[in-house]
Amino acid sequence: MIITDYFRSTRDLTWDYALQCGVAHGTIRLPETPDFDPANRSHWRAVVERFRSAGISPLVVEPLPNALHDHIKLGDARRDECIEKALAMFPIMEEFGVKVLCANFMAAIGWTRTRQDLPDRGGALVTGFDEAEFRAPEGTPEISESTLWDNLAVFLRAAVPVAEKHGVRIALHPDDPPLPRLGPVARILRSAAAFERAWALAPSPCLGATFCQATFAMMGEDVYSLVPRWRDRIFFVHFRNARGAAARFRETFHDDGQLDMARLIRLYRECLPEGTPIRVDHVPAMGSADARDGYGATGRLFALGYLRGLLSGTAATPDGI
Repeated sequence: MIITDYFRSTRDLTWDYALQCGVAHGTIRLPETPDFDPANRSHWRAVVERFRSAGISPLVVEPLPNALHDHIKLGDARRDECIEKALAMFPIMEEFGVKVLCANFMAAIGWTRTRQDLPDRGGALVTGFDEAEFRAPEGTPEISESTLWDNLAVFLRAAVPVAEKHGVRIALHPDDPPLPRLGPVARILRSAAAFERAWALAPSPCLGATFCQATFAMMGEDVYSLVPRWRDRIFFVHFRNARGAAARFRETFHDDGQLDMARLIRLYRECLPEGTPIRVDHVPAMGSADARDGYGATGRLFALGYLRGLLSGTAATPDGI
C-alpha cells in the first residue's frame, strides 16, 4: 500500500503535518476557481510542481472537478462539453504520473452529514448522519434513479476508452450516505450489486472502485468478503471507521468503530497490488481550532499514525510502504 493524504491545491497545515508523518504521496484536489482549467496542461503543471517542490508526489485526483462533474451527473445542456474537458485530463494525468481518478456520482447533493458536533472520546467531536434530521436544500432538483443510470452510462462509455489509452484508472466512490434517496434526489451507487452493474456499463480493467470501507459497511455489505472478491477492482482505499447503518450513523476514531481495521489492512496486503494508494478519511475534530467537517489537520495526526502502525505491523519492510 502507498499512504497518501488528501490535500487541497494551496498549501495549508495538512501539508506540513502529513510531511512530518512521513507521507510522500498525495491525493490532490484540483483548484475549483475560474482561473483554473482542468483541461489545460500548464495549469496542471503549476499545481503538480507546487506539490513536488514540497516533497509530495500526486498520485490520485479526488474528485473530478465539480465544475465539470456536476453537469455530467445532471445530464444538462453542458454535459457533453464537460465530458470532453474531463477526457482531456487523462493525457495530462498520464504525463504527470497521476494514476487514479476518484469520481462519485452523487448528483445535486454530495456526501452529507446532519451533525458535526457529536461528542466522542476525550471531548473530540465527530460528524454523523440521521435521515430523520435531513432536509434537502431549497431548490434541489428532482432526479430519478433511471436518469442517473443513463447519465452514468454516457459518462463511462465516453471516459473508459480514453482512460485505458492513457493508463488512468477510474475509481468510482460509493454514495455517502448510501440511501435510495436524499430528498428529491435518487442515489444509485449504494450497494455492491450497483457497483457491479456500473462496471458492466463499460467493461474494462481500468474501471473499479474507491473502497470507502465504512460506507460499504453502512450499506450492510460484508466488507471482509468484498476485498478478495474485488481484488482487481479496488484501485484506492478510504480508510475510515464508523458505527451504525445507512439511515443513522456516526463517525468514530479509527480504532473505535465497528470495523476490524487490522483485519482489513491484512486483507488489503494479501489481495491488492503493492502500489495501491490508501488515505485516512473523516477524522474527529481534536481541539477547538480543528475543522469539524472530518478534514481537520490535528485529527489526521492520530489517523495517520494509526494507519502507519497497522501497515508496519503487517509489512515485510519496516516502514509499511
